[in-house]
Order: sequence, then structure tokens, then C-alpha cells
Amino acid sequence: MLEPLFLQPVFQEKIWGGSKLKTEFGYPLEKDNIGECWAISAHPHGVCTIENGPYKGEQLDELWKNHPELFGHPKEEVFPLLTKILDAADDLSVQVHPDDLYGKEHEGELGKTECWYVISAEPGAEIIYGHHAKTKEELEKMINKGDWKHLLRRVPVKKGDFFFVPSGTIHAIGKGIMILETQQSSDTTYRVYDYDRKDDSGNLRELHIQQSLDVTTVPHIDPVLNVKQINEGESSMTTFVESDYFNVYDWEISGIITTKRTAPYTLISVLDGFGYIYLNDDKEATEIKKGQHFILTSDVKKCRLEGQLRIIASEPGTKNR
Repeated sequence: MLEPLFLQPVFQEKIWGGSKLKTEFGYPLEKDNIGECWAISAHPHGVCTIENGPYKGEQLDELWKNHPELFGHPKEEVFPLLTKILDAADDLSVQVHPDDLYGKEHEGELGKTECWYVISAEPGAEIIYGHHAKTKEELEKMINKGDWKHLLRRVPVKKGDFFFVPSGTIHAIGKGIMILETQQSSDTTYRVYDYDRKDDSGNLRELHIQQSLDVTTVPHIDPVLNVKQINEGESSMTTFVESDYFNVYDWEISGIITTKRTAPYTLISVLDGFGYIYLNDDKEATEIKKGQHFILTSDVKKCRLEGQLRIIASEPGTKNR
């Protein structure tokens, strides 16, 4: 019987982290400042382990290297995507990420284009998404003056919203927001502003002003998304974004939906509900439930999902095939 590759998440403590990964998703966490669940990751700062099947106990980076047939014999040296759940009990720092060229030259890793699906948001919650500077000179002047009120662009958010965040976009997730993030496999972050917060040792956290000025896109331009939705009975499949780096989908299942493979492999995160997945023409199903994350490998040609489920799925974009 063909099975999905289920992964054991890796959890990261953060100064802004909370307890919702434990209370909302049931992850067995002892601390109340867990900000990130690295749900599907082969990045060296948090590599996930396979939980089931013949590859049980192997790490995802090893599997990528040793069994490329599972991923359609990819051309990339490293697994290119990373799926996270973030719980922001406080505001994240205002930050920006480099593109591939700058990231590889200065940090030795990929750049970071990402996107956010808002799992939940408290009333009045907002994100920082872009800026108001018209030129690089104006951006530098406003940063050096600390004129955050006029520089930063604030956007209110609610459950179910989606944001595409290309590299070069100044951004920050606000207090009271939980998101699922699909991103390039990179951990390079340049902090522009951090509310003068101090770490556990009483030191101000490091800022990266020059790097931020180097990589920020000026002026900010909202990306245009061609969102598409297909309905199948009471279920729906929504395409949020199709980009060079990843395609991201929202599957809302009430009953049954059937999908065919459109990429060498697919990453799946179950955000709510319970159900079953049938792979190819298998008669036996695998149970899936809220909080699980898995990969459908290249030998999965189609799958049928049954139950009441909310899933965010992603696959490599055109540059990663």
C-alpha cells in the first residue's frame, strides 16, 4: 500500500511566540513561547524526520539526497520549500528577505519568497505589508529617522486571508495572528526594526539596516494574484498563487474531492478536521487529521480525499521542476 510521507515537525522558541501551537493543534509542547512549527523542512536549522513507512527515521534532507526518484529526480541540491505554522503572541520584527542572487552571494543559501494563509486573527489584528517610500533615498532617510509611522504600510487581516510576500518586501506579522507560511527553504532574515526589544540577556536584538536597504524593493508594488476556485459538490479547491518558486492551494473538503498530480511532489498540511486519503487506485485509506503534515511523492498519480477537512497544499513552482 502506498502511503504519504508523514513528518515530525520541529518547534522553535521565539521572543514573540505563544501557546496556540499546543492549545489549537495539540502538539505536545512544554513551553509557552513556541513561535514556529517547522512542519515540512529539510533546512539545516530544523530538519523534519519521516514518521512512517520504509523511510521511517530518515531525515528529509537525507531522503532528498539519497532517493531523488521520490521527488521526480529534481535538479536542486537542496529541498527547495519549507512549510511553517507561526503563532504570533506579540508583533514580529519588521523585516525583509533577499532574492536568490543576494542570498547565495552574502549568506550562502537561497533567497526567501514566502506567502501566508491566515489561520486565525484576533479582532483588530494587522500585518505590515510594504512601505510608502518612493525612492531608495527616501527609504534610507525614513529608516534612519525611525519614522515608522509614515514608512510602514499596515493592513488589517482576518481568518482566511492570503498574502504573497516576494523577496524584497518589507513585512511583519502582527500580534494575535496565526499563519501557515509556505516559503523557499531559507532562514535569512534582515531586521529593519524590532520595537527596541531586548533578548534574554538584556541586549537589543541585531538589526541589519544596510542589508535591508540593499534588498528592499522600492517602490512597493502589491503583487497581482490570479486566484481561481473550482467547486466539486460541497467541496472547493482554490489556487492562491502560482509562482516561480511554489504554487499554493486551499482545499476545503466536505465530502469527497479527487485530484491528479500536477507536479513531481506535493506538500500537504491539515489545518482542520478529520478524513481519509486514498492514493492512486488503492482500496485502503490512510487517516489524516488536524495538525498532520505530509508529502505525496512522485509515484502518487492521483488521490481521493474524504471527510471534513481544511488543507493547504503546495508544490514546487516552475523554477524548481
